[in-house]
Amino acid sequence: MPQSDDFYQKRRFIIRLGKALHKLGTTAYRLEDNLLNIAQFLQLRASFIIAPTSLTFILSDDDDDQQYNHLVRVTPGEIDLGSLARIDELVDELISGERTLTEAIERLDEIAKKPPPYGFILTFLAFGASSGAFAMLMHTGWNDVFWSTLLGFFVFILVAWSERSRRITEVLEPLAALLTALIASAITLIDPSINVPMVILSSIIAFIPGLSLTVGLSELAARHLMSGTARIMDGIMVLFKLYFGGVLGMALAELMWGKVNYVPPINTPAWTSWIAVTILSISLIILFRARKKDAPWGIIAGYIAYGVSVWASGYLGVALGAFVGAFALGLYSNLFSRLMNLPSSIVRLLGLVVLVPGSKVYIGLNSLVSGQKILIDVPTGIGSQAFLIFMSLVAGIIFSNVAIPHRKTL
Repeated sequence: MPQSDDFYQKRRFIIRLGKALHKLGTTAYRLEDNLLNIAQFLQLRASFIIAPTSLTFILSDDDDDQQYNHLVRVTPGEIDLGSLARIDELVDELISGERTLTEAIERLDEIAKKPPPYGFILTFLAFGASSGAFAMLMHTGWNDVFWSTLLGFFVFILVAWSERSRRITEVLEPLAALLTALIASAITLIDPSINVPMVILSSIIAFIPGLSLTVGLSELAARHLMSGTARIMDGIMVLFKLYFGGVLGMALAELMWGKVNYVPPINTPAWTSWIAVTILSISLIILFRARKKDAPWGIIAGYIAYGVSVWASGYLGVALGAFVGAFALGLYSNLFSRLMNLPSSIVRLLGLVVLVPGSKVYIGLNSLVSGQKILIDVPTGIGSQAFLIFMSLVAGIIFSNVAIPHRKTL
């Protein structure tokens, strides 16, 4: 192959790979490290600038005879753990010589066109199950769990509608919060024992940007300032849109059928937390599109993250308990990476969602603005506690990477 054609194929593969990994929601610092490793293997000099909405590639051959700059506008990606695992295996096959560059590019296209692994029905069930599991995890009443599950199904219908309508996509988060607030308030006419704010929060839990905020802080900790700041601001705006939609919906509901007297329900027992973690982990496997053979490892990650954090919280408090939970999760995910030769993020993200305090930020915002408590036992200073938990999660993952270095950059 002539040198110019060889350089063309190499840069084509790296650009395709960068776009594919960014679309899967890969963090900026891990994506840059991965692309730099591939460029070094392909004997290219490279520099990358990764941001949630743009990608910059600067590539040249070893002799600097040819140089190529590529800048592309992209949209923030969604987590797809199955495709992430397939792309990682593809890169290993390229490095080992099992595939040529041309074959690797074709395989990237095949992975991009692969249909969702779990289909419409399972995704529909996962949305409702995750909402119900979150309500159960917050130890609210059984009625709240039931209605949160049903409203979770309704939210998925809105999500499916948004995929076919650009206008709905632009207002999806506040619209979902508004409509669930209206419906939840209407439910109190027949079931006054439901905690309306808690049901609203559980119904829209798929939109709460707890994971996005945690990833943004981890990027800032890695000194990827532009990407981290952009991701955090995006998460905060999503949170504000959700909260505005919820408040507006409750205000409209009060005008339409008045204020209903709240009857406190009987809270779910403590042991149901493990059922909630199991249901939530299975739902996340479907929503994050993890492969079936990786599913058991993801469920174990949820158990480790929750179990260790609850145990440590009894001795160190909630914030430092989250640090110990994240540290244990990081050790487990890095061991998984070494044993299975797969990216540690495949199981780390599944466990991290159980720990991220995005809901606490929403609850704190509600208490600050309205003076009302979503939960009866909401502690004072919940906003500062949520921030401490975020930082504890980031620190736990960083310390775990020092204790047992991850084998893969992703």
